[in-house]
Amino acid sequence: QVQLVESGGGSVQAGGSLRLSCVASRYSVSSNCIAWFRQAPGAQRDWVAGIDRGQSTSYADSVKGRFTVSKDNAKNTLYLQMNSLKAEDTAMYYCAAREFLLGCAALPRQVQYKYWGQGTQVTVSS
Repeated sequence: QVQLVESGGGSVQAGGSLRLSCVASRYSVSSNCIAWFRQAPGAQRDWVAGIDRGQSTSYADSVKGRFTVSKDNAKNTLYLQMNSLKAEDTAMYYCAAREFLLGCAALPRQVQYKYWGQGTQVTVSS
């Protein structure tokens, strides 16, 4: 079955950077759509960024200009480069994937994704 495994989370001070990775198994990152979500304690899970098979990307307003989503098709891996981190970026970050659909780089709802990873924790201290 499809597996998505996130890594790269950790603790960092405000203003710092982290890069998250999501390695996919039995799922083609190059042919489909894949995204990052995050969930802070007591909050709903929010869409952060997405990328489709054509390398089109889309971002939530809260991270635009600070985060960059990318993928390495040869490694079947999704990345999230997070710069200028803020305390409000503290959350569990999840990788989510689905089959290709036109416009799927900007699908913001959890139900629109079929596959999920277990998450990686990001903690930003101010």
